[in-house]
Amino acid sequence: MLFLLWNISTSHCFSQQIDYSAKENWAVLPGSYPKELTGQIHDTSLWSSVDVFYVYPTLMLDKKDTRWNVELSDQEQQQKVLGTAVKYQASAWAEAGRMFVPFYRQAHIRSYELLDKGGREALLFAYADIKNAFQYYLDHYNHGRPIILAGHSQGSTHLRMILEDFFDNKELRGQLVAAYIPGIGIYRNEFKSIPLMNSASQTGGFVTWNTFKKNVDQDSYRRWYKGKAVVNPVTWQISGTATKDQHLGFLYSNDDLFCHCFETTVMDGAVWISRPCSYLGLVSWTMKNLHVGDVNLFWKDIQENAKLRARTYLLEKGS
Repeated sequence: MLFLLWNISTSHCFSQQIDYSAKENWAVLPGSYPKELTGQIHDTSLWSSVDVFYVYPTLMLDKKDTRWNVELSDQEQQQKVLGTAVKYQASAWAEAGRMFVPFYRQAHIRSYELLDKGGREALLFAYADIKNAFQYYLDHYNHGRPIILAGHSQGSTHLRMILEDFFDNKELRGQLVAAYIPGIGIYRNEFKSIPLMNSASQTGGFVTWNTFKKNVDQDSYRRWYKGKAVVNPVTWQISGTATKDQHLGFLYSNDDLFCHCFETTVMDGAVWISRPCSYLGLVSWTMKNLHVGDVNLFWKDIQENAKLRARTYLLEKGS
């Protein structure tokens, strides 16, 4: 699977807007968290001060599915959102603030490789939902609170455009705690006023990474990510290596958290990890690449870092 951030125009208009005043059009809203999320939450001290807006990755992967975009009412898709994306990704940020996760009519995975044959329009259609949801969130829920943006893959693609449309060189930038946008190729100087962050406590910028196995899938790396922005999601710096002892935790699909699991090295656009610990090594090393694990491989690292950045922001602003 190839996930490349393309320069997608946002000038097109789409009809049939989703009504985000309807609670059923949100996967997660404060006060109505699904069971897939609540089990991972133990600290709610930041909920009174900070918001998290999360956009899930591409879950529309079936090659036999001829649709460009999934319907919002698709029950199978909604279960994937809750049982996969919310449970194993959004949960990493859930202690850092009140969480908002809109359902949206996301584009099929083929859209990235067929931009000129319908993919561009499909991605634009999906982004229109996210833009609409974010505007509704700002108008009705935010009330000037600090914001963490979080996503992965297609979710990061859409958040990249949210940053451009709402934050870059705009007043709202002052409310940005951090944007976590892994799983895409993006340049360090992508934005005019939103920097690539280079420390664990820095605020007001973005972080991104793409995970690869050491010495594996070099062609994909060179084609899509070489030379792009990258931050080590263990040390939160743009260079260097993190030891196994520094790795805080990998949330596996059986809900177990595995700590001190692998070494993590940043090199020219990608994060390269050593073979994971225990039986996880046997499972993960059968995969061609580790794109699907960009978040849960570093689940505990992200959880602690998001809370650190939120607290740092509040101290800096005197909140």
